[in-house]
Amino acid sequence: MNFSFWERDSWFSKIDYTIIGSGITGLSCALRLKELRPEANVLILEKGILPEGASTKNAGFACFGSISEILDDLRTHSEDEVVELVKKRVNGLELLRKNLGDRAIGYQSFGGYELFSPSDEALYAECLQKIPEINELLRPIFHDAVFSEKANQFGFRQIQPKLIYSQFEGQIDTGKMMTALLKKVQVAGVRILNNCKVLKMKPENGRVTIETDKFRLQTDHLLIATNGFASRLGIEEVKPARAQVLITKPLSKLPFEGTFHLDRGYYYFRNVGNRILFGGGRNLDFKTEETDTFGETSVVQEKLKELLKTTILPGHSYEIDYSWSGIMGVGNQKKPVLKKLDENVYCGVRLGGMGIAIGSQVGTDLANLALEYD
Repeated sequence: MNFSFWERDSWFSKIDYTIIGSGITGLSCALRLKELRPEANVLILEKGILPEGASTKNAGFACFGSISEILDDLRTHSEDEVVELVKKRVNGLELLRKNLGDRAIGYQSFGGYELFSPSDEALYAECLQKIPEINELLRPIFHDAVFSEKANQFGFRQIQPKLIYSQFEGQIDTGKMMTALLKKVQVAGVRILNNCKVLKMKPENGRVTIETDKFRLQTDHLLIATNGFASRLGIEEVKPARAQVLITKPLSKLPFEGTFHLDRGYYYFRNVGNRILFGGGRNLDFKTEETDTFGETSVVQEKLKELLKTTILPGHSYEIDYSWSGIMGVGNQKKPVLKKLDENVYCGVRLGGMGIAIGSQVGTDLANLALEYD
């Protein structure tokens, strides 16, 4: 590109830290770097016009895991590992709220509920039976019972008689949260270049050369925070997972408030003001949904519409406003990939659909990791 002297001098010279990705993780990483090294020149490269991936496209669940998810984690992780996972999510949410403030992110604590379909009889019985045990496992974190049984008072149909309630679950306004985070980062003096796709990077002579689709630059340190798109940069432990979402037009009468999980968390819904947001369904076609390409499919969208009509809003008059999709980063393990990849190159990725809960903490940890080697 045809840069002037002023542009080269102000934007592309003496860059201490370059971050790929301006989502929750990348922005939190930048804030931590500026907190510990206020004089550092920090640049963020974002391939989208807005932060792409999940940070501006998620459902806004401020959650740490439903009881079925925790039980599922206990099948592949030790009790100590599961407790540590939940603790990281809780601490990450607290860090997000502390950094930005509840009002700025539209935080509301209506609680969360898990619903079970008739075909999930065995899982339903197991979750009810395990409530006391899981509450004791998590008591050191919450200092109270987390889960309890609740009657179906919302008019949901084709589900098991009892809901499992989580008193500590909340919700945020994703748009407000990202706006507040971007503002704080810019006030801190961090520069962000949007619509700039990183093609490759190469450590050489104590620095890292970055080639984008528009220009080439050098930086002292490179930090990768792309999560769902991490595999494009050679991080094989992360696989993309597309999540499809729809939202209704405002309802004349709101039937419920709160966050809700259905079918082991593969479906999720909540109120957004007096609208209903409903997403999920990638379990209908895992192979197709293992993609970092945005879009909707008829298989998933028709299932979402069916469940909305028959289970979530039966007997209610509503219209669907529009749909969208986001890209998560998942893998065989729930623990994020946080490590040094090469000389002066680091990553903090694989948030496993828990970006709101752990994005702030992973970003902070990523900055700390890079500073350890500085």
